[in-house]
Amino acid sequence: MYDLVIIGAGPAGITAAVYAARKRLNFLVVSKDIGGQTAWSGDVENYTGYQFITGPELAAKFEEHMRRYKVEVREGEGALEVNTADGVIRVRTDKNGEYETMTLIIASGKFSREMGVPGESQFKNKGLTYCATCDGPLFGGKDVAVIGGGNSALDAALQMMKIAKRIYIVNNTASLGGDAVMREKVEKSSMVTVMNDAQVAAVVGDRMVTGIKVKRAGKEALMPVQGIFVEIGLVPNSDFSKDVAKNQRKEIIVNGRNETNIPGIFAAGDVTDVPEKQIIIAAGEGSKAALAAFKYLNQMR
Repeated sequence: MYDLVIIGAGPAGITAAVYAARKRLNFLVVSKDIGGQTAWSGDVENYTGYQFITGPELAAKFEEHMRRYKVEVREGEGALEVNTADGVIRVRTDKNGEYETMTLIIASGKFSREMGVPGESQFKNKGLTYCATCDGPLFGGKDVAVIGGGNSALDAALQMMKIAKRIYIVNNTASLGGDAVMREKVEKSSMVTVMNDAQVAAVVGDRMVTGIKVKRAGKEALMPVQGIFVEIGLVPNSDFSKDVAKNQRKEIIVNGRNETNIPGIFAAGDVTDVPEKQIIIAAGEGSKAALAAFKYLNQMR
């Protein structure tokens, strides 16, 4: 029986783990990966204390801090189901693990949204990817398309400006969104062509991606590209927690103490309905959740 189980090891989960370790709790971290979305990010210029650091570097700093406390981590293991009975919370995982705990922090973040167009599934990892940080170097000197118009798409375009030959941004709204600083850098680049009010109709190729069909102003055209980065938003990774209350976007609803509708279950980071999905906000929410879980345990004992 653990005092606490933390699902997820992004900024929220890792920070929660650091605080739990400092409170001397008997706890476990279960996560598919370490670093979460931070490890996929490009340049990070707004995390306090670092005027400039890359996402992978910041994720490594997070992990290094957590590992100093010799935290029990089940990496590569994802949650399948959370259920409660007799005052005990049980977490079942995809590695046949089942863990019993008095409290739980869900910090499982989000996963990439798919376009849902013909050819997308066929060409996954064959020229189509959801992570410019992970796969960008594979497309050196090639023409690529970035799908989306928010911060994720802008970040991908900025990364590919150092690698690709030409970048096309396919955005389904009238203008690009995201942070003004990032947007200005992208729009000023001679390497980037922005296509607003445009939609991807299909992904085409042979063994690998050779292009995309783009629909714009009622007309459909084939754009030859060798790489596609899908950056159209993220979906909360919350389906395993069926009894925890969520909003219409599948975000877990929490109060100011990171409590959910189920006593003993807390949530933090991008999986929740807390506004503004930022690394620094997720980290702060993780600390709050751990402190709230600690207080809950003290009241139970």
